[in-house]
Amino acid sequence: MRMLVGLGNPGDKYAGNRHNIGFMAADEIHRRHSFSPWRKKFRAEVADGELAGKKVLLVKPLTMMNLSGESVGEAMRFYKLAPGDITVFYDELDLAPGKVRVKTGGGSGGHNGIKSIDAHCGKDYARVRLGIGHPGDKARVTGHVLGDFSKADLKWLDPLLEAIGENAHLLVSGEHSTFMNRVAQPANGEKASGSNATKKAGSHIHQARTTRPRVELPQKGPMADMLKKLFGKE
Repeated sequence: MRMLVGLGNPGDKYAGNRHNIGFMAADEIHRRHSFSPWRKKFRAEVADGELAGKKVLLVKPLTMMNLSGESVGEAMRFYKLAPGDITVFYDELDLAPGKVRVKTGGGSGGHNGIKSIDAHCGKDYARVRLGIGHPGDKARVTGHVLGDFSKADLKWLDPLLEAIGENAHLLVSGEHSTFMNRVAQPANGEKASGSNATKKAGSHIHQARTTRPRVELPQKGPMADMLKKLFGKE
């Protein structure tokens, strides 16, 4: 079995926060694949499914971010999993918005949810760092992290989450580099500006041209005689 963990804070108050991008990633994986309905267990919301031919448990801890490891550790011990069976999605201040990095092991980078998982599960699990950008001023970090994504952010956030959902099987099968390559293009906006958009625009222009009303020329009178002299008879 593999465990995919999305980090965030539970409740409507936090649902749109940058800090909850891990929850959003887990929700997109759940939406795109045939997982069971969410249920509460291990002080988390969990769902069962299969990716890359392996059983997968999706987990969203409900302990609040700083205590995430308590929930993940409980599930890990119940299923007798090793740290290498776990992949965690979480927000990363030190990556530009939409950038993604995957690494096994390493430090917490000051992320309290990761500190908690390190303490309860060990450090040798896969970390999917999802860039949310830095506000540029340390004093503004808390407000930035606990602030909601803006409408402008949705231009990269929605394609990124879709790509994560579509390619989650690569994480389960250990193809981390391929996963990063696959999710990079939508995050950079290449998907939105591809040839399909051009084709759609062209089709609208063609449609507008073919539906212009036909102008009827006069058949009798001085104007008709003048036109016949200029262009000849039909």
